[in-house]
Amino acid sequence: MNARTLPLDPFGQHGIDESIDIAIIGTGFAGLGMAIRLKQSGVTDFVVLEKAASVGGTWRDNHYPGCACDVQSHVYSFSFAPNPRWTRMFARQPEIRAYLENCVQRFGIGPHLRFGHALANATYDEAAHRWRLTFANGKRLSARVLIAGMGGLSRAALPAIPGVDTFEGAAFHSQQWDHAYDLDGKRVAVIGTGASAIQFVPQIAPRVKHLALFQRTPPWIMPKPDRALTKLERWMFRALPFTQKVVRSGLYWMLESRVLGFAVHPSLMKNVQKLALRHIRRQIPDPALREAVTPDYTIGCKRILISNDYYPALSRQNVDVVTTGIARIEPNAVVTTDGRRHEVDCLIYGTGFQVADPYPRGAIVGRGGLDIVDAWRDGAHAYLGTSLPGYPNFFMIVGPNTGLGHNSMVFMIESQVEYILGALKSMRRERADAIEVRPLVEARYNDRIQSQLTRAIWSTGGCKSWYLDPRSGKNTTLWPGFTWRFRQASAHFSMADYHAYQAPRHETAVRPATTQNASAASAEAA
Repeated sequence: MNARTLPLDPFGQHGIDESIDIAIIGTGFAGLGMAIRLKQSGVTDFVVLEKAASVGGTWRDNHYPGCACDVQSHVYSFSFAPNPRWTRMFARQPEIRAYLENCVQRFGIGPHLRFGHALANATYDEAAHRWRLTFANGKRLSARVLIAGMGGLSRAALPAIPGVDTFEGAAFHSQQWDHAYDLDGKRVAVIGTGASAIQFVPQIAPRVKHLALFQRTPPWIMPKPDRALTKLERWMFRALPFTQKVVRSGLYWMLESRVLGFAVHPSLMKNVQKLALRHIRRQIPDPALREAVTPDYTIGCKRILISNDYYPALSRQNVDVVTTGIARIEPNAVVTTDGRRHEVDCLIYGTGFQVADPYPRGAIVGRGGLDIVDAWRDGAHAYLGTSLPGYPNFFMIVGPNTGLGHNSMVFMIESQVEYILGALKSMRRERADAIEVRPLVEARYNDRIQSQLTRAIWSTGGCKSWYLDPRSGKNTTLWPGFTWRFRQASAHFSMADYHAYQAPRHETAVRPATTQNASAASAEAA
C-alpha cells in the first residue's frame, strides 16, 4: 500500500499520523464494496476506517434475536461476488456478516483496514485541498478524497420519554442488544413496532413472563416467502454459477415491479392492502387485537414489513398490545396517559435509527467551516445522493434519496460505487486535485426528485414516517422510482457537473484547474 506514515503533516501541520489518497469510512456493504472496486481498478492508496473491531456495519451492530434481511439473499449480495452458500431465501444476520467477512478475505482488503477508528471529525482544508480526519483514539489522518460509507442505519434513535433516566431495570436499544441479560421469566416492555421489533418480539415472547408491546402506529405486514434452500439448489449454484445469476435476475425484476404501486400508480396499492388485511385475518383470531394492529393509512406510506410469526406472537396469552400513549417512565414501570402502570423489569427500544440525521454535529465540516448539519438545516440533499456543494472530494454512499422500499440496497450501492470510480478516473485524466458539484446542478437535480416524490405513495398515503424529514416534511430518504433509472442516471460521470481545482503548489489561493470544461463554466454562470 502506498500510504505512508509521516512525522509531519506534508502541508506543514504537526500531528498527522498518516497521509493517504483515499479514506473510506465504514466496513458495511458500502465501504467494502468501494474498497473492493478500487482495488480491482488498480488503486491501492486507500484505507478503510472502522469504529469497531471487525467488519460488517449494520450486520455487525444489529445482532438481536431473529435479525434477518427482508430482501432475498441472492439480490442482497454484490453482483461481482455471488454467494452459492446461502442457506435460506432470506439470509439471517450471522450469514450476512460472514459473507462480508469472506469478501474481505476473497478480495484481499485486510491490509487496507484500520479498526478502532471512530471518526470524531473530518474538516476540509481548503488551502491544501485535503481532508483532515481525527479519530476518537487520538489518531489523525490526511486524505485527498473522503468517502462516507456509514449508511443510514448506524445511529440508534431513542425516544424522549419523561423519566427514562430513572428506570432501574435493564434497558437497551435493539441495536445494542444485551445478550448477557436473561429475559426468561421477566416482565418486558417493548417500545416500538418497526422492522426490528417484528423480528425479535416472536423470539422473546415465549421466554418472558409477560410482554407489553407499546405500539404508536401499527405497520402493514405481508407474509414472508422464506424457506430453507434445498441441497440440490445449493449444489446447482456452486456447480452451475449461471443458475444463480438467473435466479438473481428474476428476483430483481420481480422486486422492481413493486415500484409501480409505490411511485407510478399508487392506486395499485389497494390490491396489496387486501392481501395484508387477509394476512391479519388469517393469523389473528381475536377481533379486538385485529382492530388494534390494523393501520389506518394506505399500505406503502410507511415501510412494508414481512413476517410469518409476528401476529401469532401477539396472540399469546402473555403478550399485551398497548395502544395508549406513554406518559412517563418510573423506576420499575411504564405509565400510560390513561394513568395505568405497567410494571416491568426490562425496557427494549425498537425505535429505529436517526435516518434524517446520519452524521452528528462536528463530524463533517466542509469549505468555510460549514458543518454538514447546518448545510442540511432543511433536510438532507445531494447530487445523485453522492456529492454536495461546499464539500469538495467528499462522496457519500447510501446518501440522501438513495433508500429503497422495494428492492435491494446493494444495487444502489454498486451504482454509486461505479459513479465515484468514474469521478476519480476523470480527476486523474484532467489532473484535478479536487472537484465539487456545482450548486445549480445539485439544486435542479433535487428539485426534480422532490417533484417526483410528491406523487408517490409515501407522500399521498396519509401517514408520517421516518422517510420524511421532521423539519421540512420532505422525503429525504427514498429514491422515487425504478432502480435501473438510478443506475442509468449515475452510469457516466460528467466533469461538466463539477468545479475542478488544482491544489496550490507555491501559493495558497484556490484556483480552477486549467483543464476545467469551459462550457460547464458558462452553464453555471447562466
